[in-house]
Amino acid sequence: MKSKRAVPVIAAALIAGICAPAGLSAQKAGATPPDVTAYRDMPYVTGGGKRQTLDLYVPKNAGAKKPFPLIIWIHGGGWEKGSKTSCFPLRMDFAKRGYAIASINYRYTSAAPFPTQIEDCKAAVRWLRSRAGEYNLDPNRFAAWGSSAGGHLAALLGVTGDVRKFDVGENLKTSSRVQAVVDFYGPADFTAKEMWEPAYETRVKLLGGSLAEKRDVAVAASPVTHAGKGAASFLICHGTKDTRVPISQSERLNDALKSAGVPTVLRRVQDAGHGLRGFFNEELMNEIAAFLSTHLVAAGK
Repeated sequence: MKSKRAVPVIAAALIAGICAPAGLSAQKAGATPPDVTAYRDMPYVTGGGKRQTLDLYVPKNAGAKKPFPLIIWIHGGGWEKGSKTSCFPLRMDFAKRGYAIASINYRYTSAAPFPTQIEDCKAAVRWLRSRAGEYNLDPNRFAAWGSSAGGHLAALLGVTGDVRKFDVGENLKTSSRVQAVVDFYGPADFTAKEMWEPAYETRVKLLGGSLAEKRDVAVAASPVTHAGKGAASFLICHGTKDTRVPISQSERLNDALKSAGVPTVLRRVQDAGHGLRGFFNEELMNEIAAFLSTHLVAAGK
């Protein structure tokens, strides 16, 4: 049975402002089709607060012969701010391309340090997969997509499908694996020198201390640690002028995935800094759509 809080609404009113990512002006106010049903503020854990809720957007396609592949959007914000209302794939018309889209909240570092954040993301994936039939989702075609801190968590989802220690709570018989990842400039190796010059407070809060104090946590929190055979396919996008998360982080992850034989592409976004502004372009969206078509949609045929 659907949650009482999962009241469907037509999403057209959301498109122009609420789902526009921070730093981008609202464009093409009517771009997302009106035949999208939104289920908002659904708790993915029993008794969780608003930071453990998600929004789900499902195309209203009565003629759909197959369940929809799902994109799971994970917002950025240094693991200490941000919201599921910043729904980049919805703003970029991926519902119109035939995808259901979930946008998830997760607990901030002010509540608890790592691994709380990835535990929440995995709980959301399990909840969505356990209710795939209810919302016409294909449980075998889940993709994770995130930016910055969200890119880090999306990447972790992609490389920890078999890491059971991050699966806690409910629906534990359901897999938290995703089949594809789109990683926008997410940190990949917290043990690397470039991640601590300067030592951003957000990273100290994530680990629960400095690198010297929490090296074991830094290792566990790093996607490069877990990159191995069986990981999801990756499209990694990073600005060449990013000074907050150096592009060397994505290069490290791309190299680790390649070494493990995992399909991966590193897309260098020329002259882009840290943030979504430089990623708001049709060419990149078409590249992402092609990647998902190859590694997610085709996989379900």
